[in-house]
Amino acid sequence: MSILVSEEIWAFDLEAALGEISAQRREQALRFKHEQGQRLCVLAYLLLKKGLRETYGITENPVFEYNEHGKPSIVDHPDIYFNLSHCKEAAVCVISDHPVGVDVESIREYKESLVRYTMNDAEIREIESSDNPASAFIRLWTKKEATMKRVGTGISNDMKNVIDTTTYHYTTVDRGQYIYTVCE
Repeated sequence: MSILVSEEIWAFDLEAALGEISAQRREQALRFKHEQGQRLCVLAYLLLKKGLRETYGITENPVFEYNEHGKPSIVDHPDIYFNLSHCKEAAVCVISDHPVGVDVESIREYKESLVRYTMNDAEIREIESSDNPASAFIRLWTKKEATMKRVGTGISNDMKNVIDTTTYHYTTVDRGQYIYTVCE
């Protein structure tokens, strides 16, 4: 498994990069109204390209196809699994030979109603007893979202019980301003 992370959102020539990616990804990137969103979308794809080149020797631009829930896979490479995520500080790409999911989120204040809707009782206690409840919430949120992305069903109506440490392995990294979790 390869995990690629970049905070270099403003360190590349966006116009040049848009010319080096697939037409499909270019169209996705340009749907973002603001330049930062465009850059993050392009940066995540550039990380995927780098990982595919380094791990599999693939140099062509990957083209995606999507399942009924929107989970992407690479056309003509069904044996390569990947997932992309970005927040305002970073883009993350994970590539593997088995299903995988990743989520990255900025650490920010949260709403109590969101905690009650998405977290089970044990998770609520964990958040409330933490020295940094905002960070504890984001750590759990990224685990939940990475799990749903790994499974390929998208955000579920019942997020309270999606974390499953008996079935999945989680790698969570706290970078101060943001946290990312990989679920494999």
